[in-house]
Amino acid sequence: MEKVVLVGEGVFPIVKDADGKLIGDTLQTGLAVAGTIQGEGKLAGTPSLFIRLASCNLRCIWQMNDGSFCKCDTSYASFNPDVKKTYNINEIVAIVKNNIGNMHHVVITGGEPLLQKNGVLALSKALKEELDVHITIESNGTLFDEDLTKYVDLFSISPKLSNSNPTAEKLKFYNQKESGASKFHHEVRRNIKALQAYVNHSQKGDIDLQLKFVVGKQQAADEIISDYLNILDGYKKDDILLMPLGATHEELEQSIPLVLNMCIQNGWKYTPRIHIDIFGSKQGV
Repeated sequence: MEKVVLVGEGVFPIVKDADGKLIGDTLQTGLAVAGTIQGEGKLAGTPSLFIRLASCNLRCIWQMNDGSFCKCDTSYASFNPDVKKTYNINEIVAIVKNNIGNMHHVVITGGEPLLQKNGVLALSKALKEELDVHITIESNGTLFDEDLTKYVDLFSISPKLSNSNPTAEKLKFYNQKESGASKFHHEVRRNIKALQAYVNHSQKGDIDLQLKFVVGKQQAADEIISDYLNILDGYKKDDILLMPLGATHEELEQSIPLVLNMCIQNGWKYTPRIHIDIFGSKQGV
């Protein structure tokens, strides 16, 4: 049986384990029920359960407009995964079944889920066939697997701009050593072939798609157009979303006006970061 490696909170937020037994821990959401809401993109506000996979092939560190740095807000899952645990697919499906309640949406995120594509395929197939839930996969768009389009309803793709490159200055600031992922980040962050494959399948009606760009600097608009939109063919304008850079309220206050202006000027959609608005910057929500 295929397995996947989850990180941190694993399947969240939950009140029961795979055997249906109550878990005594207080939920990070502060609520008494399992579940949270999708905080970003087309389905923002939708009640959902999340499944977070370990590891990523990128090492995103951005720079804000004021010159300060902003590391990936799930670096505990991508840079150096903290508490990893290997799960059987059946165990995850049982956890979801015992916590899904009246919700219908499951979000598979990371890290980068497609690094574990065989396990993610088996998981998506099982969730769809056994529970008939809506499945979103959140990915950086550097990898593509055609078989997943049979079971996934929405691919939330976040292509990375050059501002995400982990330069020597950024790595030094965070006391990070250059690793294989950070060394080759700038080479692998932009995979037009993979992105075009996602667009092609959305055109055929196999999947829904959103291309969600994280933006923290003014020059991002020109780069989005020249490096992505002028090259990709067949996407819908409604699939282009911009999200303000920031993992804290203070960082978002700096980038939100910039992103609002950019969206209005270019006719792109703005997506909020509801989780940070409600819960701040913490795991398990």
